[in-house]
Amino acid sequence: MTTVRTRIAPSPTGDPHVGTAFIALFNMCFARQHGGQFILRIEDTDQVRSTKESEEQILTAMKWVGLEWQEGPDVGGPHAPYRQSERGEIYKDHARVLLEKGHAFHCFCTSERLESLRAEQMAAKGTLGYDGHCMHLSQDEVARRLASGEPSVIRMIVPREGECRFQDMLRGDIVIPWSEVDMQVLVKADGLPTYHLANVVDDHLMEITHVIRGEEWISSGPKHVLLYEYFGWQAPVFCHMPLLRNPDKSKLSKRKNPTSILYYQRMGFLPEALLNYLGRMGWSMPDEREKFTLDEMVTHFDISRVSLGGPIFDVEKLSWLNSVWLREMTPVELIGAFQKWAFNPEYAEQVVKQIQPRIHTLSDAVSWAGFFFSGQVNVTPESFAHKKLSPDEVRRILQITLWELEALRTWDHEAISALLGRVSTALGLKLRDFMPSFFVAMAGSTSSTPVMEAMAILGPDMTRSRLRHALSVLGGVSKQEAKDWEKQRRDMNAVAVVDASEGAE
Repeated sequence: MTTVRTRIAPSPTGDPHVGTAFIALFNMCFARQHGGQFILRIEDTDQVRSTKESEEQILTAMKWVGLEWQEGPDVGGPHAPYRQSERGEIYKDHARVLLEKGHAFHCFCTSERLESLRAEQMAAKGTLGYDGHCMHLSQDEVARRLASGEPSVIRMIVPREGECRFQDMLRGDIVIPWSEVDMQVLVKADGLPTYHLANVVDDHLMEITHVIRGEEWISSGPKHVLLYEYFGWQAPVFCHMPLLRNPDKSKLSKRKNPTSILYYQRMGFLPEALLNYLGRMGWSMPDEREKFTLDEMVTHFDISRVSLGGPIFDVEKLSWLNSVWLREMTPVELIGAFQKWAFNPEYAEQVVKQIQPRIHTLSDAVSWAGFFFSGQVNVTPESFAHKKLSPDEVRRILQITLWELEALRTWDHEAISALLGRVSTALGLKLRDFMPSFFVAMAGSTSSTPVMEAMAILGPDMTRSRLRHALSVLGGVSKQEAKDWEKQRRDMNAVAVVDASEGAE
C-alpha cells in the first residue's frame, strides 16, 4: 500500500504568512490521519527576493505554531536537499529530457517583443499568452543562437486544441481549455527553473502522493498535469483549498489584516489557539465544538468536510478563542506562558540592554520598557502634534516609510537606520524633524529608548503594525493620497538609483 506523503513548500520571500500555516496544517493532518509523512521544502528559485533570514523565520514560525515535519532542510531526509536552490542539476537534467522528447523548446524572444505581443493581444481583446514564435525553429538555428550566447528561456509546448481535465478531491472534475493555458517558461534565462518545473519534479522525486494547496493554483493545474504526462509519471491527487479572506471577503492581505505568524506571536497569542483557529477555517469538528487541540483535529479529520466558501480570518474572533484558551489554563500554566512570551532570555536581554542606562530603580523599568511588551500603544491624533509638520505631512512620511519598510529584506538596526535616513533626506527633512512621529508610533511618546533600536527589537511585523495603527488613528490614507504618495515614493527611489549609479562611476 502506498504511503501517503504531503508537503508544504513556502517561498522565503517575506514574512511567514498565516495562509502558509493554514495550508500546512491541513497537509499535516491529512498525512497523520493516514499514517503518512508530511515534509517541508523551501522553494527559493527566486534568487532576487529569497533570503536566508526569511527561511529562518518561516521555520521558526512554523515550529512555534506547532507544526512538525518528518523531512525538511533543517532535519534532512532521504530526498535531500530540500532547498530548490541546491537542486539545480536535477532540474537541468529534466529540462533536457523535455527538449529531447520534443515537449519543450528554446525561446529567444526579447522582453520588448513579448511586451509588444501582450499589448497587441490586449488591444484586440484576445487571449493573452505566448504565440509560439520560436517553437518551430530548426535545430541548427537553435544550436547556432545558443553557441553565440544569445539569451534564451525554455518553454513547454501546450496543445492549442481540446481541454485539460483533472480530478480535485474537493471540487470534482475540473475542465480548462488548452487555449487558456500559456506556453509556460520552465527554465529562465539565468538557468534557474520556474516554480512549475521545479514543483513537479520535486513532488515526483519526493514521492508526494497528495498535493493540497491553495485554490489560486487551480489555473496552473493543466501545466502540471501536462508535465507529469510528458515525463511519463503518475500525477498525485490534487486538492485545492479555499483562500483565507478578510472580513470584507477580499483575499487576506497585510494591507487589511495582520498576516504574519510572527505578529501574532509578538502580540501574545497562544500557538495552540492560533492553530485551533486555523483549523476552523473552512472546516469543523463533527460535534461543532470551537475549541480543540491539534491531536483532536487529527483524530476527527476528514478533508471532505472542508467548505469551499472563502473562510473569513477575523482577528476579533481569534482574540476571543485565544481568551478561551487563556481562561482555561491553571495559574501555573498561565505564568509559564507569560514568561515564555515576554521574559524569554533572548527577548528580555535585548530590552534590558536598552533600558539599563536609563533607570534608577527597578520600578523605572515599567515605564521605559512597557511598550516592548504591548500589542498596540495607546496614541491619539494629539500624540502626533508636531512643531514643524502638519498632520497631513506626518501621515505622508509615516505612509511612505511604511511602504519602504514593507520592502526591507534585512531587518536590523543598521538597515533600519539607513532606510530612515534615506527617506528623510529624500523628503527634504532633517532627521530631528523626521523622527519624532516614529517615536510616538512605536512607544506612544517622544521620550523612549532609541527608536531605531526599538524597531529592530520589536521586529518587522510589530513595527509595521504600529505604523498602520498610527495612520489609522490619524484618519487613514485616501485613495488619491495613496496614489500621489506612491508616485512620490517611486520618483524618490528612481533618484536614489541614479545617484547610486553615478557614485559608482
